[in-house]
Amino acid sequence: MWDALSLGLTLAVCIVSLPVAVFCLEVLAARDPSAVRSPTAPAASASGTVAVVIPAHDESTGILPTLADLKPQLGADDRLVVVADNCSDDTAAVAATAGAEVIRRDDVSRIGKGYALAFAIDHLAARPPRFVVFVDADCRVSAGAVAGLCAACAATGRPVQAAYLMKAPRQSAVDHRFAEFAWIVKNWVRPLGLRRLGCPVQLMGAGMGFAWDDIRAVPLSSGHLVEDLKLGLDLAAIGKPPCFLPSATVTSEFPASTSGAETQRQRWVRGHLAMIAQSLPPLVWRGLADGNPGLLAMALDLAVPPLSLLAALAVGMPALSAVGAAFGASLAAPALAVVNLALLVLALSVAWRRFGRHALTPAVGAASIGLLIRQKCRVYGRLLLGKAPRQWIRTDRGR
Repeated sequence: MWDALSLGLTLAVCIVSLPVAVFCLEVLAARDPSAVRSPTAPAASASGTVAVVIPAHDESTGILPTLADLKPQLGADDRLVVVADNCSDDTAAVAATAGAEVIRRDDVSRIGKGYALAFAIDHLAARPPRFVVFVDADCRVSAGAVAGLCAACAATGRPVQAAYLMKAPRQSAVDHRFAEFAWIVKNWVRPLGLRRLGCPVQLMGAGMGFAWDDIRAVPLSSGHLVEDLKLGLDLAAIGKPPCFLPSATVTSEFPASTSGAETQRQRWVRGHLAMIAQSLPPLVWRGLADGNPGLLAMALDLAVPPLSLLAALAVGMPALSAVGAAFGASLAAPALAVVNLALLVLALSVAWRRFGRHALTPAVGAASIGLLIRQKCRVYGRLLLGKAPRQWIRTDRGR
């Protein structure tokens, strides 16, 4: 019995060791200054037309700043296409008045951003551009980002992901400082590390650039909760793993309302965990069998769960394995679990000191840790009870 217990605990700790090791490697690689290129570095030019596609569901109150950022970045032959997707407000009229090319999609049986993107690509097929850039309707886009993404696509022959960062709104009923730090780690620090290691990155949902032939080669019609992860992995499977362009940035804000923040967290967590459970083993196998290093690297990166869950596993496994050792199980499991925890603490310390001090001060972190634990208990509790969203739901941003 004790041999079986020792084996089970050691296996569980080894499973946790994989995402911890990947996370630590990515963060430590990002410490190298060469991983960051100056945001003001001029982008090389890329010939050919570009279509910027904005999927928008009831976004009339927030889409104008996004359009204002993008219009000066487009040439006379380029297109700014807004997909008014199952809208019940005046998004279409607002976007058209602002000078965008508006197409309407009304199909309540197929809800999700993936369907809106597929609808736009089908619309563009009559007069295809050379490049396509996807931007969400609530994002601010840095100057030169569109040209930078297109130039990087042309230079690498691969899809390109801009740095996509989330910030806390000025007026918010929710404390987003832990979430902002976690987002910095996920969408800035880890991609920088992967870039430094010469590895591809996951797509992040906004600020994504593609060559026309590449985006036409993969399926888009989907109501998947994390359609961006799925799209990046589909591209990697055909030999087009996305790369990271830190000099191009898009930013958005977390929801200001409590209900919106909860819905957003639940959707992200459920979608990410579902991708790990359903796709990780076949992706690793396919990457090895096909000799596809890009797909294999992205599969290993996908194995890293949301930061809150990774931290909970790293903290919980030493305690669980120590209890097993007290009842006669091997000491190998608690020893390895302690190493995992130490590595995670090291990586988080490096990420905070190098990149996250402005988002999360020690005093704020200490004062808010109880709130964070309660928030995460609600999120994972609803997930375990099957109450988390199973299909795409527009986030209530409190506007």
